[in-house]
Amino acid sequence: MSFSLNIARSASLALVLALGGGVLTGCSDEAVQAQALAPVEIDRATSCELDGMLLIDYAGPKAQIHYAGQEKPSFFCDTVELFNTLLAGEQVRAVRMVYVQDMGKADWEHPEGHWIDAKTAVYVVGSKRHGSMGTTIASFAQKADAEKFAGEYGGTVYPYDGIKLDMVDLTGGALHDTRM
Repeated sequence: MSFSLNIARSASLALVLALGGGVLTGCSDEAVQAQALAPVEIDRATSCELDGMLLIDYAGPKAQIHYAGQEKPSFFCDTVELFNTLLAGEQVRAVRMVYVQDMGKADWEHPEGHWIDAKTAVYVVGSKRHGSMGTTIASFAQKADAEKFAGEYGGTVYPYDGIKLDMVDLTGGALHDTRM
């Protein structure tokens, strides 16, 4: 009886360890997924998905899209390119997360960090400020910062879903860039 009791205890312990390991693996997978969707900082080598321009060389807000099944995000040297990509009919990859920079905190001439969820951001379209693609769409975490920016540089404030394809103009940047 003692022998079968030990076997039963060993089997129970093995089952607990196996289930516990599965729970830990599940938590670990969730942590890996959350980390995979976290914004990634740009460096000297980070280039634009569409035109290969180095992000760090240009002023104005940058963006990144985390696609399903893609380990690293796709970067954009300008929010105009981001919205063109998201709103164009050719977009067929599943988007998991989109980040833009909060220009209420980031330095316009040398934006680094300050990544925010693009869907919760507020945007200024039609300002006098330029990014890598010419006139850009400025992104902000706070509506008050967007309104202040629009008061100073012109433009109209919109929520994420207020940006439409006809507001996105790609003709002003790369064609006039003398640094490429």
